[in-house]
Amino acid sequence: MVCRLGDHMPGQDAAEHTPRRPGVARRLAALAALAALAVAAVFLLVGIVAHLVAVLLAVVTLLICAASGWYAVSRRGAVRMIALLVVAAAAAGFGTGLASAGLSVWRAILIVVLGAASVLAARYALRRTRGQLQADVQAAVQAGGLAGAGAGTQGGARAGGAQLVRARHPAHPVLIMNPKSGGGKAERFQLAAECRQRGIEPVVLRRGDDLLQLAEDAVARGADVIGMAGGDGSQALVASVAAQHSIPHVCVPAGTRNHFALDLGLDRNDVVGALDAFADGVEHRIDLASVNGRTFVNNASLGLYAEIVQSPEYRDAKLKTAAAMLPDLLGPDATPLDLRYTGPDGRAYETAHLILVSNNPYQLDHMGGRGTRLRLDDGVLGIVAVMIADATEAGMLAALEAAGQVSRFAGWTEWSSPRFEINSGAPVQIGVDGEALTMDPPVVFVSRPGALRVRLPRHALHLSPAARTVRVLSGSTLTELGRVAAGRAGPG
Repeated sequence: MVCRLGDHMPGQDAAEHTPRRPGVARRLAALAALAALAVAAVFLLVGIVAHLVAVLLAVVTLLICAASGWYAVSRRGAVRMIALLVVAAAAAGFGTGLASAGLSVWRAILIVVLGAASVLAARYALRRTRGQLQADVQAAVQAGGLAGAGAGTQGGARAGGAQLVRARHPAHPVLIMNPKSGGGKAERFQLAAECRQRGIEPVVLRRGDDLLQLAEDAVARGADVIGMAGGDGSQALVASVAAQHSIPHVCVPAGTRNHFALDLGLDRNDVVGALDAFADGVEHRIDLASVNGRTFVNNASLGLYAEIVQSPEYRDAKLKTAAAMLPDLLGPDATPLDLRYTGPDGRAYETAHLILVSNNPYQLDHMGGRGTRLRLDDGVLGIVAVMIADATEAGMLAALEAAGQVSRFAGWTEWSSPRFEINSGAPVQIGVDGEALTMDPPVVFVSRPGALRVRLPRHALHLSPAARTVRVLSGSTLTELGRVAAGRAGPG
């Protein structure tokens, strides 16, 4: 989330800001993490070498499967049928390769156990256990004293560059809830009744209601904290009103996926617990982003997916609609999507198969977007553009996707910027926080640093999965573990 919490807090004397040498327990944990990782790697390599031919067969058939899949989705008629047959044959070859590799269940279990042990030890060595993170949050709040939250920029404690303040009890808290969102979570958890018990005014969104107007009306009635129980699109709309009136926003994860809540460090399964933010919360500022004036909290996507979901037939027949449209978008006679933009190198690009613009950069390992953001307060947009030239590149992308290294794909470009613009000769299809929209060009994305005062329960972790995950295979993590194991002084 927005707070990368360190071990020093304001008010501590200068001596406590001096880099400290890690203790014996952390040094041993760092050594254990490195040793477990090394042993797991040895077992994995031994298994590969012992069955090299079978492993190569699996890799080659996987690439063939991906390349044939490109033709299957980008062609019609006989070519598509032949490609599907090749996909089936390659999939069978892939299964044969795996079977011939003589995978030992016990070896696989041992590698998984060693990997898990390495991660757990590394988390402890680098002070990233859940208990330590929560202790850091509580220490930050206590260091901030009982100072009330104003605009979130004075008083309180600093943690990792973000401002934490103990929030005042609101005089007129309001929660707007969408009873249909998330399969009816608001009704299932009886949020209206829970709000009344806590002195929070519940406002239920009904069919035909204007959510923005409901939020504006709540502010006009004197709401000094406003929350939303619903999906990410609804969160963005209510957050835009909260930001406009400079009042705190509370996110209640009552949607389907709740990516915004995840990156705020909330427990997405604790819907009722999120209400604690109103009376016993911590407040700080995070960024918002906008596209042509429309606020979003997560991301906006353009390209193939945005084009397909705009089809009227997509809702009732997703696979059939995609199969019918993809040849026109990817095939040899396809007209490239008119999405003109300037890349990080200053070069002008005419098209892309996918463009993802996010409110702060995501850590993406897979094309499916199963990523989270390290911070929400860096004041920049995260931008990803992907272009797949042919079947060979499609195969390489599939291989990198399987390895969780999709960002290494040659057609993948990723950068950050406070502003990003896309031009086109026609209206642009775009998905904004999960909602399909059409916008007139130019499509202008802008980061709004520190625009939103967000209020969270004190018992929340306040850190996204990206911020609390230890990636033991990354060079920076291995370097840090080596530093701790050697007993060198550092920030922890």
